Amino acid sequence: MTAAVSGAMADRRQVNRLGLLVGLGGITMLFAAFTSAYIVRSGGADWVALELPPILWLNTVLIALSSGTLEAARRAFRAGRLASFRSWSAATAALGTGFLAGQYAGWLQLNEAGVFLQSHPKSSFFFVLTGVHGVHLVAGVIALLALFGLAATGRLVPGRSDAPALTAIYWHFTGGLWLYLLAVLSLLG
Repeated sequence: MTAAVSGAMADRRQVNRLGLLVGLGGITMLFAAFTSAYIVRSGGADWVALELPPILWLNTVLIALSSGTLEAARRAFRAGRLASFRSWSAATAALGTGFLAGQYAGWLQLNEAGVFLQSHPKSSFFFVLTGVHGVHLVAGVIALLALFGLAATGRLVPGRSDAPALTAIYWHFTGGLWLYLLAVLSLLG
């Protein structure tokens, strides 16, 4: 590999990482705004306590496990073990999909208890916060499936692609964001 090609790859990696960080900054600001509105609104006279669906704790275990499987995938990729990378990536996507199914089940549990998006301010925040987080997690699952496909077709090459590392950063961010949201919904208001 020539120095020019190596330099161009390093530049591309820096641009990709910067783009991801800018995107994560925007997501952080979105949820910071939601949190601020949540805290302010929780002081209202119409604020009603909301018992969180118990399945959210199982979901938390799933998202934590998915971070572990994604780290195993990332390490396998760096070591050039592409079959192992694909297996761990698929496991991570499956855990993420399980998390999303659990979120939906939690919404259904609330609906069965008579709690809907428009029931009261806290239920509105719950559905919006978990829904927006879910959209970001869907994006992560799509990225994982794309990585799987690229690796399966030989278009993802260790040492030349930073997509697995960038996807791991995004995935761990959404996992951390879930822990943050769970704390906000459980402890505040």
